[in-house]
Amino acid sequence: MESKESSLETSTPNVSPSAAASNAYALGLTQFQGFWIPSSRVPTSSIISFQKYFQALDDDIIVASKPKAGTTWLKALVFTIVNRHSYTLSNIPLNSENPNLDLSKIPSPRVFSTHLPYSMLADSIKRSNCRIVYITRNPFDIVVSLWHFVRGVHNLPDWPLEDCFEMFCRGEESYGPFWDHALGYWNMSVEKPSNILFMRYEELKEDSVAQTKRLAEFLRFPFSLEEEKIGVVNQIIDFCSFNNLKDLEVNKTGKMPRSIIPSLIPSHKLFFRSGKVGDYINHLSPTAVERLSNVLKEKLSESSLTFN
Repeated sequence: MESKESSLETSTPNVSPSAAASNAYALGLTQFQGFWIPSSRVPTSSIISFQKYFQALDDDIIVASKPKAGTTWLKALVFTIVNRHSYTLSNIPLNSENPNLDLSKIPSPRVFSTHLPYSMLADSIKRSNCRIVYITRNPFDIVVSLWHFVRGVHNLPDWPLEDCFEMFCRGEESYGPFWDHALGYWNMSVEKPSNILFMRYEELKEDSVAQTKRLAEFLRFPFSLEEEKIGVVNQIIDFCSFNNLKDLEVNKTGKMPRSIIPSLIPSHKLFFRSGKVGDYINHLSPTAVERLSNVLKEKLSESSLTFN
């Protein structure tokens, strides 16, 4: 099924390297340490400071992902699982704005979120015994979700899906290339499975109970038999579901504090669209899907990581 206004055909001409860079820079992306960083919101100087000075604690929890891969959902699940004995679902901080820039005042275990690739993480994180949870998603759905998101963030309602697709195939999207980002965390999850958990959006959707219990076990906050019996797992899943998070007042009307992101994301609403698996079939032509499939096959050929 394809919609006429957004269906991606493959007639887009080849773009020269200089033109490609211009497109990336036009969206505020800067190539830094092998990846494209949205430097208008995340200055490279801030990344360097983070790499040099951030001091990880052994019980820290890092939620990592590429944008539009299930970040908000995973963050909500992790925070709720870890803090379920400190808050009820009605008063948990996810219901309100809670910026806290003083790391010394964050109660343990501290939960952080990042889009940075593994290679860019602070050495203190890599040396510590902290837990890293990485979530990835079908890259075809990421392309479509990213396209909608960028149009809203940059106020580009007429930005063609073709342009977004071409940039993605070249690895020129926020924190891209996609394949290098995923491979970094995948390889480390194989090497250090007790410290890095590699999750997939589709598996979390398909069997939320099993994946949520798997996540809690990894975080060292497993559910007790009594909690399972009285339905705590399902309560957390329901609270952190896409529809519930989307309908929270803080996500319908809230904005990112200027102190956190200099170039404001207009509204929290942009973090929520449909959350569906396989929506790309309504936007990408079979030829486009085949093309990106071939790119992924080539880029991942020397690894055990695959995407259906």
